[in-house]
Amino acid sequence: MKKVIVIKMGGVASDNLTKSFFSQIEQWQKAGKKVVIVHGGGHYISEMMQRLNVPVKIQDGLRITTEETLKITQMVLIGQVQPMITTYFQQEGFSVVGLNASCGQIITGSFLNKEIFGAVGEVEQVDTELLEHLVERNHIPIIAPLGLTQTGDWLNINADQVACKVAEELQAEKLYLLTDVPGVKKEDQWLKELAINEINELKKKNIIKGGMLPKIESAVSAIQGGVKEVHITNQLQNTGTTIHETGVYA
Repeated sequence: MKKVIVIKMGGVASDNLTKSFFSQIEQWQKAGKKVVIVHGGGHYISEMMQRLNVPVKIQDGLRITTEETLKITQMVLIGQVQPMITTYFQQEGFSVVGLNASCGQIITGSFLNKEIFGAVGEVEQVDTELLEHLVERNHIPIIAPLGLTQTGDWLNINADQVACKVAEELQAEKLYLLTDVPGVKKEDQWLKELAINEINELKKKNIIKGGMLPKIESAVSAIQGGVKEVHITNQLQNTGTTIHETGVYA
């Protein structure tokens, strides 16, 4: 499905949902593009955990997910964030379908490292048949980054990884990883382009670190899996840092 554009929404989701955001979605649809959304919810999950006096622990950019943290994550993603996003889209006249792991087991995964990260998972398979069915009918799937193991255990999966796997499985032409910064920064300059063979050097120099690590690693996986280009940006209208198979610093 080469006409697919996958968008991962992160940060404070409502900040992304501007008039210009929806205008871009509308332009893409008019041009025959199919849109798929994957949403995160880290800000809202952390906020809820703090309210409930549950400690927030992050390692290598991933949230350590105890049984209690998993329940909070499910509650926030499925009960708060996804309904908020779908409502915004519906108010703008778009046809959307909210999806999570319990919807036909749309995302199947496995534990990343249960001893270290708890219920954090990684994606093994995406039900592309369901997604293709929806986008062909001009619905916009809005996917929560939760998965199920083959034995029915729930998994908290990094939303960037989910978006990249969805883009890879659908052979999307573009993937936008929306975040709270306009791209990847090097020496006080936002990079316009970044080749995947340049990334290891930036990691060694600690230029790419923290929450940007899983984002970049997922982007590389998507490019290697056939996605033409990945954009790390804070707005759909800005290309931000474009990650290609090959490229140059700019």
